[in-house]
Amino acid sequence: MSHITLITGSTLGGAEYVADHLAELLEDDNHTTETINRAELNDTPTSGYWLVVCSTHGAGELPDNIQPFMAELHTHQSDLSQLKYGIIGLGDSSYDTFCAAAKIIDQQLTKLGAQRIGEPLHIDMSQHPVPEDPAENWLATWKVHLKD
Repeated sequence: MSHITLITGSTLGGAEYVADHLAELLEDDNHTTETINRAELNDTPTSGYWLVVCSTHGAGELPDNIQPFMAELHTHQSDLSQLKYGIIGLGDSSYDTFCAAAKIIDQQLTKLGAQRIGEPLHIDMSQHPVPEDPAENWLATWKVHLKD
């Protein structure tokens, strides 16, 4: 089965909880996973599969724990053409910056040559106080794209 690297961008831990839950589900399906809560470019595979789970902080910014990683990707203009990824954003639709951090990451990964599989999931925390539920439903469709 596939190896999936889950990368989180989280301020209060919600994205980390979602990633941990999805990692368990993936492992139940015989995939291997690694969850990284403070990703560094040198320690993160740039091929294979990433599943990025990120909340939006402040006025549409990336959470502190993922800012250095995204800056590294931008500075080094890393070749991610061997990478496939999925993205889940957590936010509140009452703000005009709803899931802005996930959208920023999605754009940057695409710009660096990564191929997104499946549609992004933007979870509205005002409608889904337990974000693991819509994430679990989304994962069932996303993992169909995984190849050995």
